Amino acid sequence: MGLPTNSTTCPVCAAKLVKNGQTAAGTQRWLCSSCRASSVRKRPDVTRREQTRRFALWITGKRTQAELDGTATGRTFRRETAWCWRLQPCLPRATKTDHAVLVDGIWIGTWCLLIAINDTGHVLAWQWCARETTAAWEALLNQIPAPAVIVSDGGSGLPTALHHCWPETKHQRCIFHLQMNVTRHLTRTPRTDAGRALRKLVMQLSTVTDEDEAIAWQLHLEQWWQTFGHLTRERTLLRNGRWSFTHDRLRTAWLLIRKVTRDGVLFTWISYGNPRTTSPLEGGINSRIRDLLRHHRGMSETHRRRAVEWFLTLHETDLDTAINTTTNEPEKRQPNPAPEPDGPALYDTGLTPEEGLYPRKGWAGRT
Repeated sequence: MGLPTNSTTCPVCAAKLVKNGQTAAGTQRWLCSSCRASSVRKRPDVTRREQTRRFALWITGKRTQAELDGTATGRTFRRETAWCWRLQPCLPRATKTDHAVLVDGIWIGTWCLLIAINDTGHVLAWQWCARETTAAWEALLNQIPAPAVIVSDGGSGLPTALHHCWPETKHQRCIFHLQMNVTRHLTRTPRTDAGRALRKLVMQLSTVTDEDEAIAWQLHLEQWWQTFGHLTRERTLLRNGRWSFTHDRLRTAWLLIRKVTRDGVLFTWISYGNPRTTSPLEGGINSRIRDLLRHHRGMSETHRRRAVEWFLTLHETDLDTAINTTTNEPEKRQPNPAPEPDGPALYDTGLTPEEGLYPRKGWAGRT
């Protein structure tokens, strides 16, 4: 159905209407000079657009519903904008090729939101998924032109998706996440000399500034292996008759560091000049999403997802453009990648202890 016209003809006798003052609400009143019928011209499209605008300002801001409504409860605001929850804002597809793209995932309830930004902080795309899988990462990467470098925290499924979608793109492992992963395994105060030396070496990654220092750091890592490497192979016979690694935490931390050095994803930033951490994404986008959900705490999971989508859209476009690109037909949008048939539950991160930033329940850090 087309938009209402601005016709000034009487709906009863088709005679010309003339202005006849305003209603108590300030709406222009029209009078038929022939049949004397009085009417107002309604524009439901304008009304719905204004409701959408107020809804977007509320969902992405700090003002309460009562403040926007001018009442004590905000009940009128909720009633008028209830239909707005069905709108799905979206960003235009990225067409510009960026030098570096930063990706990371954030959990919204039982859903994981994968976000991609460029090295200047602009949001490029996002993808909802049950957990970080190869299919989920591929759905995100396919929305963006292949950059020269991608920076990530080493989430599961990304290396395979990167090989399939962007085979020529170099990979940079986030230095900060690597340090946090090692600290999770070794704790901040390791009990052994090997653990203290390895953690100190990893924390020194932040001080590396050029290729010479990177080579020196790798030589120190080799020296650590020559001195303490035998500890990562020692085994202990348990009471149940099974063998286990004596220093399992130390071994896990070492294998993690050895993997990133062998894959060549630790010092990509030296050759390509890309960011070496995902801090612009963690601090610039993810932290603001958490603030947004904290301001509107109490929403259902579905409404939280919609609020985050509005935030990401308005982060890149103005309000009028965002309203014009919204859709209320979810079935026409690209479906979210489904979890694998035998995969973990929705609340499971799907990350291995070596790759995940935060430990699962029951993991106690020790060397």
